[in-house]
Amino acid sequence: MKTILLSRKDIEKLLTMADCMDAVEKAFVDLAAGGAIMPQRTPIAVEEHTGLALFMPAYIKGMGALGAKVVTVYKDNLTKHQLPVVLGTIILLDDATGFPVAIMDGGFITAMRTGAVSGVATKYMARDDAKTGMIFGTGVQAYTQVLAMCEARVLEKILAYSLDSDEQKLDFKQRVEAATGVTVEIAEDAEAAAREADVVTLATSAKDPIVHVDWFKEGAHINGVGSHAPKMRELDVGTVCKAKIVCDLVSACRAEAGDFMIPADEGKWSWDCVRGSLGEVISGNVKGRENDEEITLFKSVGLAIQDMSTARAVYEKALKEGAGTEFEF
Repeated sequence: MKTILLSRKDIEKLLTMADCMDAVEKAFVDLAAGGAIMPQRTPIAVEEHTGLALFMPAYIKGMGALGAKVVTVYKDNLTKHQLPVVLGTIILLDDATGFPVAIMDGGFITAMRTGAVSGVATKYMARDDAKTGMIFGTGVQAYTQVLAMCEARVLEKILAYSLDSDEQKLDFKQRVEAATGVTVEIAEDAEAAAREADVVTLATSAKDPIVHVDWFKEGAHINGVGSHAPKMRELDVGTVCKAKIVCDLVSACRAEAGDFMIPADEGKWSWDCVRGSLGEVISGNVKGRENDEEITLFKSVGLAIQDMSTARAVYEKALKEGAGTEFEF
């Protein structure tokens, strides 16, 4: 057997948001049915270099997707080493032999699969007649979030609010419009934009709440994806208390979602309020939305099954199209 090396450029040519959402949705169904093994991700802090390494293994039996992702976050990379702050590498194994069939860049897959899971949640939890989307953030992650939002619903416009430079916001607008055909308006007022939106996605690095419960209109759907650590949160307590909540995986959110952990520790909210995990919604065991008036909230901290399912889809497509570089260890 030979191993395929897939660069970021290779993967960008192979992976569409529709493909990614399909793979991720199947993975969550398998997870809910007990057909996936996914240990909690293991973090290792490299404090002397202000770095963090995360090791994320998973096995999705129905898809034959076995492997692990290593993602690192080194805050000084850009200024000191001219390297990206976030780096990712995925190794995909043959589940019958354990042989490494592919080694691939994990950066683009991480961005795509994070957007894809919000897209799947939006598909099952947003109102069917949703027409206006809003994104907090205009970075790499915000871009894939919007791609997924547009895949899940036929939107008429996207409102984008961020603290990035005018140049970055203009670049974001142009890229999204070129990719989706949906008009993007740069919002100057976050509250006004949120009040107008049917689907609101938060994809920022904020450590403290950036929204207020009164900003969301009746029937809105919210995706919270930016905060992924116990001491970080984008959502205020009021929103968490009012919304109908679904997690990517309840146990993962219990360990990592500051949006919930902080109000729970303060005695202002209870984990009993969570309706379930996304796989249960997709499988029909939990209703994602029960009426057009309720505010729904999907919280994602990121799971290894998203990486492995997407990596498997990329690998299979690479085999069909002869993409990547073959090598032997």
